[in-house]
Amino acid sequence: MLQHFRERLTLLLIALLPLHAFLVTVGTKLLAGKGHAPLAYLAIWKEALLGVILVLAVAELLQSEKWPFGHKGPHALNGKVESRKLWKGDAIDGLILALLLLGLVVTVFTHGDWKLGLLGLKYDFVPLIAFLIARRVPWSDNFRHCAWKVLLGVGVVVAAYGILTAFLPMQFFLWLGYSPAHSLYFADGPLAAFQQVSDTGLRRIQSTMSGPNQLGLWLLLPLSVCLVRMFSRRAVSDKRLAISMLTVCILFVSVALFLTFSRAAWIAAFVIGMVVILQSVPRRLLRSVAVGAVLIVVGIAVIASFLFPSVFFRLSSSRGHLVRPLQAIGRMAAHPFGEGLGAAGPASNRVSETCVFLRPQDDPSWAKTTPSLCVFLGSTQVQPADHVCRCPFLPENWYLQIGVEMGVAGFTLFLVLVVVVLRRLRELGNSGNRELGQIAFLVFLDISIAALFLHAWEDSAVSYTVWLLSALQLPLRRSEKG
Repeated sequence: MLQHFRERLTLLLIALLPLHAFLVTVGTKLLAGKGHAPLAYLAIWKEALLGVILVLAVAELLQSEKWPFGHKGPHALNGKVESRKLWKGDAIDGLILALLLLGLVVTVFTHGDWKLGLLGLKYDFVPLIAFLIARRVPWSDNFRHCAWKVLLGVGVVVAAYGILTAFLPMQFFLWLGYSPAHSLYFADGPLAAFQQVSDTGLRRIQSTMSGPNQLGLWLLLPLSVCLVRMFSRRAVSDKRLAISMLTVCILFVSVALFLTFSRAAWIAAFVIGMVVILQSVPRRLLRSVAVGAVLIVVGIAVIASFLFPSVFFRLSSSRGHLVRPLQAIGRMAAHPFGEGLGAAGPASNRVSETCVFLRPQDDPSWAKTTPSLCVFLGSTQVQPADHVCRCPFLPENWYLQIGVEMGVAGFTLFLVLVVVVLRRLRELGNSGNRELGQIAFLVFLDISIAALFLHAWEDSAVSYTVWLLSALQLPLRRSEKG
Protein backbone atom coordinates (compact mmCIF):
# COMPACT_ATOMS: atom_id res chain seq x y z
CA MET A 1 0.00 0.00 0.00
CA LEU A 2 2.74 2.46 0.99
CA GLN A 3 4.78 1.54 -2.07
CA HIS A 4 1.82 2.10 -4.41
CA PHE A 5 1.08 5.52 -2.87
CA ARG A 6 4.77 6.50 -2.94
CA GLU A 7 5.10 5.58 -6.61
CA ARG A 8 2.00 7.59 -7.56
CA LEU A 9 3.33 10.64 -5.73
CA THR A 10 6.69 10.23 -7.46
CA LEU A 11 5.00 10.17 -10.87
CA LEU A 12 3.14 13.34 -9.89
CA LEU A 13 6.41 15.00 -8.83
CA ILE A 14 8.16 14.07 -12.09
CA ALA A 15 5.23 15.42 -14.12
CA LEU A 16 4.94 18.73 -12.23
CA LEU A 17 8.62 19.59 -11.70
CA PRO A 18 9.16 21.21 -15.13
CA LEU A 19 5.99 23.28 -14.56
CA HIS A 20 7.22 24.63 -11.21
CA ALA A 21 8.32 28.14 -12.25
CA PHE A 22 5.18 28.67 -14.35
CA LEU A 23 2.80 27.47 -11.63
CA VAL A 24 4.46 29.50 -8.88
CA THR A 25 4.56 32.65 -11.05
CA VAL A 26 0.87 32.40 -11.92
CA GLY A 27 -0.03 31.46 -8.34
CA THR A 28 1.88 34.45 -6.94
CA LYS A 29 0.10 36.78 -9.37
CA LEU A 30 -3.31 35.42 -8.31
CA LEU A 31 -2.59 35.60 -4.58
CA ALA A 32 -0.38 38.67 -4.23
CA GLY A 33 -0.82 40.66 -7.44
CA LYS A 34 1.77 41.99 -9.87
CA GLY A 35 5.42 42.68 -9.17
CA HIS A 36 6.01 40.22 -6.32
CA ALA A 37 8.79 37.68 -5.97
CA PRO A 38 7.57 34.06 -6.01
CA LEU A 39 5.80 33.37 -2.71
CA ALA A 40 7.96 31.15 -0.51
CA TYR A 41 5.11 28.94 0.64
CA LEU A 42 4.23 28.25 -2.99
CA ALA A 43 7.82 27.74 -4.11
CA ILE A 44 8.55 24.95 -1.60
CA TRP A 45 5.75 22.65 -2.81
CA LYS A 46 8.26 20.45 -4.63
CA GLU A 47 10.45 19.99 -1.54
CA ALA A 48 7.31 19.27 0.50
CA LEU A 49 6.15 16.62 -1.97
CA LEU A 50 9.63 15.12 -2.17
CA GLY A 51 9.71 15.08 1.63
CA VAL A 52 6.44 13.13 1.76
CA ILE A 53 7.83 10.61 -0.74
CA LEU A 54 10.98 10.13 1.33
CA VAL A 55 9.02 9.85 4.59
CA LEU A 56 6.91 7.11 3.00
CA ALA A 57 10.11 5.39 1.87
CA VAL A 58 11.52 5.49 5.39
CA ALA A 59 8.20 4.24 6.77
CA GLU A 60 8.43 1.26 4.41
CA LEU A 61 11.90 0.50 5.69
CA LEU A 62 10.67 0.67 9.27
CA GLN A 63 7.81 -1.74 8.51
CA SER A 64 9.98 -4.12 6.56
CA GLU A 65 10.84 -7.53 7.97
CA LYS A 66 14.43 -6.55 7.40
CA TRP A 67 14.30 -3.76 9.98
CA PRO A 68 16.88 -4.82 12.59
CA PHE A 69 15.16 -3.63 15.79
CA GLY A 70 12.10 -5.03 17.58
CA HIS A 71 11.24 -7.75 15.02
CA LYS A 72 9.88 -10.94 16.52
CA GLY A 73 9.18 -14.23 14.80
CA PRO A 74 10.86 -17.25 13.23
CA HIS A 75 12.74 -15.17 10.64
CA ALA A 76 14.07 -12.55 13.03
CA LEU A 77 17.68 -13.63 12.76
CA ASN A 78 17.68 -13.72 8.98
CA GLY A 79 15.84 -10.41 8.93
CA LYS A 80 18.53 -8.80 11.07
CA VAL A 81 21.37 -10.14 8.98
CA GLU A 82 19.80 -9.02 5.70
CA SER A 83 19.04 -5.62 7.15
CA ARG A 84 22.59 -5.06 8.25
CA LYS A 85 23.71 -5.75 4.71
CA LEU A 86 21.09 -3.32 3.40
CA TRP A 87 22.02 -0.51 5.74
CA LYS A 88 25.73 -1.09 5.49
CA GLY A 89 25.82 0.79 2.19
CA ASP A 90 28.22 0.74 -0.71
CA ALA A 91 30.77 3.00 -2.40
CA ILE A 92 28.11 5.41 -3.72
CA ASP A 93 26.61 5.82 -0.24
CA GLY A 94 30.04 6.37 1.24
CA LEU A 95 30.90 9.10 -1.26
CA ILE A 96 27.62 10.96 -0.62
CA LEU A 97 27.94 10.76 3.17
CA ALA A 98 31.58 11.86 2.99
CA LEU A 99 30.58 14.87 0.87
CA LEU A 100 27.80 15.79 3.29
CA LEU A 101 30.06 15.57 6.34
CA LEU A 102 32.78 17.54 4.57
CA GLY A 103 30.34 20.29 3.53
CA LEU A 104 29.05 20.71 7.10
CA VAL A 105 32.53 20.75 8.63
CA VAL A 106 33.90 23.25 6.10
CA THR A 107 30.90 25.55 6.61
CA VAL A 108 31.35 25.50 10.41
CA PHE A 109 35.00 26.47 10.15
CA THR A 110 34.57 29.11 7.42
CA HIS A 111 31.72 31.61 7.05
CA GLY A 112 29.41 29.96 9.61
CA ASP A 113 26.38 31.64 8.02
CA TRP A 114 23.72 28.93 8.31
CA LYS A 115 21.16 30.76 6.21
CA LEU A 116 23.65 30.66 3.36
CA GLY A 117 24.74 27.18 4.36
CA LEU A 118 21.17 25.85 4.26
CA LEU A 119 20.74 27.28 0.76
CA GLY A 120 23.93 25.52 -0.29
CA LEU A 121 22.69 22.34 1.39
CA LYS A 122 19.43 22.55 -0.55
CA TYR A 123 21.10 22.81 -3.94
CA ASP A 124 24.04 20.48 -3.32
CA PHE A 125 22.61 17.72 -1.13
CA VAL A 126 18.81 17.42 -1.16
CA PRO A 127 18.89 15.53 -4.50
CA LEU A 128 21.71 13.30 -3.23
CA ILE A 129 19.86 12.52 0.00
CA ALA A 130 16.74 11.68 -2.02
CA PHE A 131 18.86 9.33 -4.16
CA LEU A 132 20.37 7.77 -1.04
CA ILE A 133 16.94 6.90 0.40
CA ALA A 134 15.15 6.08 -2.88
CA ARG A 135 17.61 3.34 -3.83
CA ARG A 136 16.83 1.50 -0.59
CA VAL A 137 13.17 0.83 -1.33
CA PRO A 138 11.57 -1.30 -4.06
CA TRP A 139 10.12 0.20 -7.25
CA SER A 140 7.76 -1.83 -9.40
CA ASP A 141 8.48 -2.58 -13.06
CA ASN A 142 5.22 -0.88 -13.96
CA PHE A 143 6.38 2.31 -12.27
CA ARG A 144 9.75 2.21 -14.06
CA HIS A 145 8.05 2.15 -17.45
CA CYS A 146 5.43 4.73 -16.44
CA ALA A 147 8.09 7.17 -15.21
CA TRP A 148 9.77 7.37 -18.60
CA LYS A 149 6.40 7.64 -20.37
CA VAL A 150 5.38 10.54 -18.10
CA LEU A 151 8.69 12.25 -18.84
CA LEU A 152 8.08 11.79 -22.54
CA GLY A 153 4.53 13.17 -22.47
CA VAL A 154 5.38 16.19 -20.33
CA GLY A 155 8.40 16.83 -22.56
CA VAL A 156 6.22 17.24 -25.65
CA VAL A 157 3.85 19.62 -23.79
CA VAL A 158 6.66 21.76 -22.36
CA ALA A 159 8.47 21.87 -25.70
CA ALA A 160 5.31 22.81 -27.65
CA TYR A 161 4.44 25.60 -25.22
CA GLY A 162 8.05 26.81 -25.32
CA ILE A 163 7.96 27.09 -29.13
CA LEU A 164 4.71 29.05 -28.84
CA THR A 165 6.27 31.52 -26.36
CA ALA A 166 8.79 32.55 -29.01
CA PHE A 167 5.95 34.42 -30.74
CA LEU A 168 3.60 35.49 -27.94
CA PRO A 169 3.36 39.24 -27.12
CA MET A 170 4.89 40.64 -23.93
CA GLN A 171 1.43 41.53 -22.64
CA PHE A 172 0.62 37.83 -22.38
CA PHE A 173 3.54 37.23 -20.02
CA LEU A 174 2.69 40.29 -17.92
CA TRP A 175 -0.85 38.95 -17.60
CA LEU A 176 0.56 35.67 -16.23
CA GLY A 177 2.67 37.54 -13.67
CA TYR A 178 6.13 37.64 -15.23
CA SER A 179 8.48 40.63 -14.96
CA PRO A 180 8.46 43.34 -17.66
CA ALA A 181 12.29 43.24 -17.64
CA HIS A 182 13.58 40.41 -19.81
CA SER A 183 16.96 38.71 -19.39
CA LEU A 184 17.41 39.80 -15.76
CA TYR A 185 17.04 37.92 -12.49
CA PHE A 186 16.01 39.81 -9.36
CA ALA A 187 15.84 37.81 -6.13
CA ASP A 188 13.12 40.12 -4.79
CA GLY A 189 11.05 40.31 -7.98
CA PRO A 190 9.08 38.12 -10.40
CA LEU A 191 10.79 35.96 -13.00
CA ALA A 192 11.56 37.27 -16.46
CA ALA A 193 9.50 35.52 -19.13
CA PHE A 194 12.46 35.02 -21.46
CA GLN A 195 15.97 36.17 -22.24
CA GLN A 196 17.23 37.80 -25.40
CA VAL A 197 20.39 37.01 -27.29
CA SER A 198 22.71 39.98 -26.81
CA ASP A 199 22.80 42.53 -29.66
CA THR A 200 19.73 40.91 -31.27
CA GLY A 201 15.99 40.80 -30.73
CA LEU A 202 15.94 36.99 -30.65
CA ARG A 203 14.22 35.40 -27.70
CA ARG A 204 15.80 32.54 -25.79
CA ILE A 205 12.70 30.59 -24.82
CA GLN A 206 12.29 29.10 -21.35
CA SER A 207 8.75 27.71 -21.65
CA THR A 208 7.42 26.85 -18.18
CA MET A 209 10.83 27.00 -16.53
CA SER A 210 12.94 29.71 -14.90
CA GLY A 211 15.46 30.24 -17.68
CA PRO A 212 16.56 29.04 -21.14
CA ASN A 213 19.52 27.04 -19.84
CA GLN A 214 17.27 25.27 -17.33
CA LEU A 215 14.82 24.44 -20.13
CA GLY A 216 17.58 23.27 -22.46
CA LEU A 217 19.03 20.94 -19.83
CA TRP A 218 15.66 19.49 -18.86
CA LEU A 219 14.74 18.86 -22.52
CA LEU A 220 17.76 16.57 -22.72
CA LEU A 221 15.83 14.10 -20.55
CA PRO A 222 12.86 13.45 -22.88
CA LEU A 223 15.23 13.69 -25.85
CA SER A 224 17.28 10.82 -24.41
CA VAL A 225 14.13 8.73 -23.94
CA CYS A 226 13.05 9.45 -27.53
CA LEU A 227 16.40 8.55 -29.04
CA VAL A 228 16.80 5.28 -27.15
CA ARG A 229 13.23 4.22 -27.87
CA MET A 230 13.54 5.18 -31.54
CA PHE A 231 16.59 2.98 -32.04
CA SER A 232 15.47 0.11 -29.82
CA ARG A 233 14.16 -3.14 -31.29
CA ARG A 234 10.85 -2.64 -29.55
CA ALA A 235 10.23 0.69 -31.28
CA VAL A 236 11.38 -0.60 -34.65
CA SER A 237 8.96 -3.53 -34.41
CA ASP A 238 6.08 -1.11 -33.74
CA LYS A 239 6.28 1.18 -36.79
CA ARG A 240 3.30 3.30 -35.80
CA LEU A 241 4.90 4.12 -32.45
CA ALA A 242 8.24 4.93 -34.06
CA ILE A 243 6.74 7.12 -36.79
CA SER A 244 4.13 8.95 -34.73
CA MET A 245 4.92 9.40 -31.02
CA LEU A 246 8.70 9.30 -31.14
CA THR A 247 9.02 11.39 -34.31
CA VAL A 248 6.69 14.06 -32.92
CA CYS A 249 8.59 14.05 -29.64
CA ILE A 250 12.00 14.41 -31.29
CA LEU A 251 10.71 17.16 -33.57
CA PHE A 252 9.15 19.28 -30.81
CA VAL A 253 11.96 18.73 -28.31
CA SER A 254 14.71 19.44 -30.87
CA VAL A 255 13.10 22.68 -32.08
CA ALA A 256 12.54 23.87 -28.51
CA LEU A 257 16.10 22.87 -27.57
CA PHE A 258 17.44 24.93 -30.48
CA LEU A 259 15.36 27.97 -29.49
CA THR A 260 16.83 27.99 -25.99
CA PHE A 261 20.18 28.93 -27.60
CA SER A 262 21.81 27.04 -24.75
CA ARG A 263 25.16 26.01 -26.13
CA ALA A 264 25.86 23.67 -23.21
CA ALA A 265 22.61 21.83 -23.92
CA TRP A 266 23.48 21.69 -27.63
CA ILE A 267 26.86 20.12 -26.85
CA ALA A 268 25.28 17.56 -24.51
CA ALA A 269 22.61 16.75 -27.13
CA PHE A 270 25.30 16.16 -29.76
CA VAL A 271 27.21 13.85 -27.43
CA ILE A 272 24.19 11.73 -26.54
CA GLY A 273 23.23 11.54 -30.21
CA MET A 274 26.66 10.14 -30.98
CA VAL A 275 26.41 7.69 -28.07
CA VAL A 276 23.07 6.39 -29.37
CA ILE A 277 24.58 5.98 -32.85
CA LEU A 278 27.55 4.07 -31.41
CA GLN A 279 25.22 1.77 -29.48
CA SER A 280 22.64 1.21 -32.23
CA VAL A 281 24.32 1.19 -35.65
CA PRO A 282 25.76 -2.15 -36.85
CA ARG A 283 29.51 -2.31 -36.54
CA ARG A 284 30.10 -2.56 -40.29
CA LEU A 285 28.31 0.77 -40.83
CA LEU A 286 29.42 2.48 -37.65
CA ARG A 287 32.44 4.38 -38.96
CA SER A 288 30.73 5.84 -42.02
CA VAL A 289 27.56 6.80 -40.11
CA ALA A 290 29.47 8.37 -37.21
CA VAL A 291 31.82 10.32 -39.50
CA GLY A 292 28.90 11.48 -41.62
CA ALA A 293 26.96 12.66 -38.58
CA VAL A 294 29.95 14.59 -37.22
CA LEU A 295 30.65 16.24 -40.57
CA ILE A 296 27.01 17.29 -40.98
CA VAL A 297 26.81 18.81 -37.49
CA VAL A 298 30.18 20.56 -37.82
CA GLY A 299 29.23 21.89 -41.25
CA ILE A 300 25.93 23.28 -39.98
CA ALA A 301 27.68 24.84 -36.97
CA VAL A 302 30.36 26.51 -39.11
CA ILE A 303 27.86 27.92 -41.62
CA ALA A 304 25.53 29.15 -38.88
CA SER A 305 28.42 30.75 -36.99
CA PHE A 306 29.43 32.75 -40.05
CA LEU A 307 25.87 33.78 -40.87
CA PHE A 308 24.82 34.58 -37.28
CA PRO A 309 27.97 35.29 -35.25
CA SER A 310 26.16 37.33 -32.57
CA VAL A 311 23.88 34.38 -31.89
CA PHE A 312 26.44 31.60 -31.71
CA PHE A 313 29.53 33.34 -30.35
CA ARG A 314 27.95 35.86 -27.91
CA LEU A 315 31.34 37.20 -26.87
CA SER A 316 30.31 38.63 -23.50
CA SER A 317 28.73 35.31 -22.48
CA SER A 318 31.60 33.27 -23.93
CA ARG A 319 34.11 35.36 -22.01
CA GLY A 320 32.27 34.56 -18.78
CA HIS A 321 32.39 30.85 -19.51
CA LEU A 322 36.17 31.13 -19.89
CA VAL A 323 37.03 33.62 -17.15
CA ARG A 324 34.81 32.43 -14.32
CA PRO A 325 36.10 28.83 -14.24
CA LEU A 326 39.62 30.27 -14.07
CA GLN A 327 38.52 32.49 -11.19
CA ALA A 328 37.06 29.43 -9.47
CA ILE A 329 40.34 27.56 -9.86
CA GLY A 330 42.11 30.58 -8.36
CA ARG A 331 39.78 30.58 -5.38
CA MET A 332 40.30 26.85 -4.90
CA ALA A 333 44.05 27.43 -4.91
CA ALA A 334 43.65 30.23 -2.34
CA HIS A 335 41.23 28.19 -0.18
CA PRO A 336 42.10 24.52 -0.76
CA PHE A 337 39.87 23.42 2.13
CA GLY A 338 36.86 25.28 0.73
CA GLU A 339 34.85 28.40 1.59
CA GLY A 340 31.70 26.73 2.89
CA LEU A 341 28.32 25.76 1.48
CA GLY A 342 26.65 28.55 -0.49
CA ALA A 343 29.89 30.42 -1.22
CA ALA A 344 29.38 29.91 -4.96
CA GLY A 345 26.71 28.96 -7.45
CA PRO A 346 22.91 29.25 -7.15
CA ALA A 347 22.94 29.74 -3.37
CA SER A 348 25.29 32.71 -3.82
CA ASN A 349 22.94 34.06 -6.47
CA ARG A 350 20.01 34.00 -4.03
CA VAL A 351 21.69 36.24 -1.44
CA SER A 352 23.49 38.67 -3.76
CA GLU A 353 22.56 41.64 -5.93
CA THR A 354 21.79 41.35 -9.62
CA CYS A 355 24.90 42.28 -11.59
CA VAL A 356 25.27 42.89 -15.32
CA PHE A 357 28.75 42.92 -16.86
CA LEU A 358 29.09 44.85 -20.11
CA ARG A 359 32.01 45.41 -22.42
CA PRO A 360 33.95 48.68 -21.87
CA GLN A 361 32.63 50.06 -25.17
CA ASP A 362 28.96 49.31 -24.43
CA ASP A 363 26.36 51.95 -23.58
CA PRO A 364 24.88 51.36 -20.08
CA SER A 365 22.22 54.09 -20.34
CA TRP A 366 19.44 51.52 -20.80
CA ALA A 367 19.95 50.43 -17.18
CA LYS A 368 19.00 53.83 -15.71
CA THR A 369 15.36 52.76 -15.71
CA THR A 370 16.35 50.13 -13.11
CA PRO A 371 18.48 52.12 -10.63
CA SER A 372 18.93 49.17 -8.24
CA LEU A 373 20.62 47.11 -10.96
CA CYS A 374 24.38 46.74 -10.58
CA VAL A 375 26.08 47.51 -13.89
CA PHE A 376 29.76 47.08 -14.72
CA LEU A 377 31.69 48.27 -17.75
CA GLY A 378 34.53 45.81 -17.79
CA SER A 379 35.59 45.69 -14.13
CA THR A 380 34.36 49.22 -13.31
CA GLN A 381 31.06 49.64 -11.48
CA VAL A 382 29.01 52.43 -13.07
CA GLN A 383 25.68 51.87 -11.30
CA PRO A 384 24.55 52.42 -8.57
CA ALA A 385 26.85 55.06 -7.13
CA ASP A 386 25.82 54.83 -3.46
CA HIS A 387 27.41 51.47 -2.55
CA VAL A 388 29.73 48.74 -3.74
CA CYS A 389 27.70 45.89 -5.23
CA ARG A 390 27.78 42.41 -3.80
CA CYS A 391 27.72 40.19 -6.87
CA PRO A 392 27.18 36.42 -6.85
CA PHE A 393 30.05 34.13 -7.74
CA LEU A 394 29.00 31.80 -10.54
CA PRO A 395 31.87 29.58 -11.77
CA GLU A 396 29.75 28.33 -14.73
CA ASN A 397 30.90 24.82 -13.84
CA TRP A 398 29.20 22.65 -11.23
CA TYR A 399 32.34 20.68 -10.38
CA LEU A 400 34.35 23.83 -9.74
CA GLN A 401 31.45 25.24 -7.72
CA ILE A 402 31.68 22.19 -5.44
CA GLY A 403 35.44 22.79 -5.30
CA VAL A 404 35.00 26.40 -4.19
CA GLU A 405 32.49 25.38 -1.52
CA MET A 406 34.17 22.20 -0.23
CA GLY A 407 37.73 22.50 -1.41
CA VAL A 408 39.90 20.10 -3.36
CA ALA A 409 38.62 17.14 -1.36
CA GLY A 410 34.99 17.97 -2.17
CA PHE A 411 35.83 18.52 -5.83
CA THR A 412 37.53 15.11 -5.99
CA LEU A 413 34.76 13.28 -4.11
CA PHE A 414 32.04 14.66 -6.37
CA LEU A 415 33.97 13.78 -9.53
CA VAL A 416 34.48 10.24 -8.27
CA LEU A 417 30.77 10.00 -7.39
CA VAL A 418 29.76 11.00 -10.93
CA VAL A 419 32.21 8.54 -12.49
CA VAL A 420 31.05 5.65 -10.27
CA VAL A 421 27.36 6.32 -10.98
CA LEU A 422 28.02 6.59 -14.72
CA ARG A 423 30.03 3.37 -14.72
CA ARG A 424 27.31 1.42 -12.90
CA LEU A 425 24.56 2.81 -15.12
CA ARG A 426 26.66 1.90 -18.16
CA GLU A 427 27.02 -1.66 -16.90
CA LEU A 428 23.27 -1.82 -16.39
CA GLY A 429 22.73 -0.68 -19.99
CA ASN A 430 24.58 -3.78 -21.18
CA SER A 431 22.56 -6.24 -19.09
CA GLY A 432 19.10 -6.78 -17.63
CA ASN A 433 16.53 -4.35 -19.03
CA ARG A 434 18.80 -2.91 -21.69
CA GLU A 435 16.45 -0.13 -22.83
CA LEU A 436 15.81 1.35 -19.36
CA GLY A 437 19.48 1.03 -18.50
CA GLN A 438 20.53 2.91 -21.63
CA ILE A 439 18.00 5.68 -20.94
CA ALA A 440 19.21 6.11 -17.35
CA PHE A 441 22.83 6.20 -18.50
CA LEU A 442 22.16 8.78 -21.22
CA VAL A 443 20.11 11.00 -18.91
CA PHE A 444 22.86 11.07 -16.28
CA LEU A 445 25.53 11.54 -18.94
CA ASP A 446 23.60 14.52 -20.39
CA ILE A 447 23.68 16.49 -17.19
CA SER A 448 27.20 15.45 -16.25
CA ILE A 449 28.48 16.88 -19.55
CA ALA A 450 26.43 20.07 -19.28
CA ALA A 451 27.79 20.55 -15.74
CA LEU A 452 31.18 21.31 -17.33
CA PHE A 453 29.71 24.55 -18.70
CA LEU A 454 26.80 25.42 -16.40
CA HIS A 455 25.41 24.87 -12.90
CA ALA A 456 23.56 21.94 -14.41
CA TRP A 457 22.43 20.34 -11.13
CA GLU A 458 20.96 23.64 -9.90
CA ASP A 459 17.42 23.30 -11.20
CA SER A 460 15.13 21.03 -9.18
CA ALA A 461 13.34 19.74 -12.30
CA VAL A 462 16.66 18.37 -13.52
CA SER A 463 18.33 17.32 -10.28
CA TYR A 464 15.37 15.69 -8.52
CA THR A 465 14.25 13.87 -11.67
CA VAL A 466 17.68 12.58 -12.67
CA TRP A 467 18.75 11.42 -9.21
CA LEU A 468 15.38 9.76 -8.48
CA LEU A 469 15.33 7.94 -11.82
CA SER A 470 18.94 6.90 -11.31
CA ALA A 471 17.93 5.42 -7.96
CA LEU A 472 15.43 3.18 -9.76
CA GLN A 473 18.24 1.64 -11.79
CA LEU A 474 20.80 1.45 -8.98
CA PRO A 475 19.09 -0.20 -6.01
CA LEU A 476 21.40 -0.85 -3.11
CA ARG A 477 20.99 -4.61 -3.16
CA ARG A 478 22.15 -4.80 -6.76
CA SER A 479 25.19 -2.68 -5.94
CA GLU A 480 26.00 -4.98 -3.07
CA LYS A 481 26.11 -7.94 -5.42
CA GLY A 482 28.14 -6.07 -7.96
